[in-house]
Amino acid sequence: MKKIRKTMLLAPAVALGLTAMGAAPAMADHATGTYSTILGELNNSGASGTAWVTVEGSQATVTVQAAGLAETFNDAAYPHVQHIHIGAQGTCPTMADDANGDGIVDTVEGQPAYGEIGTTLSTEGSTEASAGTDVTVAPSGSSFTYERTFELNDATQDSLANGTGVVVVHGLDPANQPAAGTEKMSNLAPELPLAATSPALCGPLQMMPTGGADTGVTKPTQGGSEMGMFALGGGLLAAAGGAYAIRRNRAQN
Repeated sequence: MKKIRKTMLLAPAVALGLTAMGAAPAMADHATGTYSTILGELNNSGASGTAWVTVEGSQATVTVQAAGLAETFNDAAYPHVQHIHIGAQGTCPTMADDANGDGIVDTVEGQPAYGEIGTTLSTEGSTEASAGTDVTVAPSGSSFTYERTFELNDATQDSLANGTGVVVVHGLDPANQPAAGTEKMSNLAPELPLAATSPALCGPLQMMPTGGADTGVTKPTQGGSEMGMFALGGGLLAAAGGAYAIRRNRAQN
C-alpha cells in the first residue's frame, strides 16, 4: 500500500461539516455549568468513553477519555479528530441513518443528528472549526485521556445552553467495517478511505444538576494521559488503486 502524506490528511475544513466562526474569544457566559456524556460506539467501532465540559464564563475545560479505538496504521498512531458538534438535534445517529446502505454511517449522514463542528478538541493551537481536520493536533492511538482549557466560542456556548451539544470522535478501524464501506473512499476527502473520516464515538452533552447528582458518568483523571502529538512518519493511512485491501469483519452495529 502507498502511504498517504500528511498533507493529504489535512482535508478542507468543510469536509467534516464545519461552521464558519470568527477567531475572537467568546464573551457570553450563559452556558456556565458542567456538562457530561457517556460516549457510545458508532459503526461497530468497539470503542467507549466519557466526556466532561465545564464552562466558567467564556472558558471551558474539556476532558475526554476514550478506549478501544483504532490504534495504528502503517506503523504510526491512528489520529482521532474530535469535536463538539452543534446546531442540530443534539443526538447521535444510528444505523438507520445509513442512507446509502454501505454499512457505515459517515459524517455527512450523521449531521442531521449531531450537526456541524462548533469546537475542535485539539491538543494545542486553534479550537475553532477551521482546525477540525488537522490530524497533527488530534489525540491518537487506541486509548487516550484528553484535557484542555480554552476560550469557548459563542456558537458552542449557545448549543450547550439549549441542549444540542454533542461530542464526536472520528476514525474507524477498517478491519471492523463491512466490505461495502471499506472498499469506498471518503465522500468528503476522496484521497482517504471512508473509515478515516467517519464517526467512532458519540455522546450528547447534558448539564449536570447543581450538587453533582449521579449521572453514571465518572470523570476521568489526568494520570496516564496519552494525548498529544504523534509521529506521522511517511503517512498514517494508505490507499492502493482507490481500494482498501484489508481484513474485514461484517459490521454488527
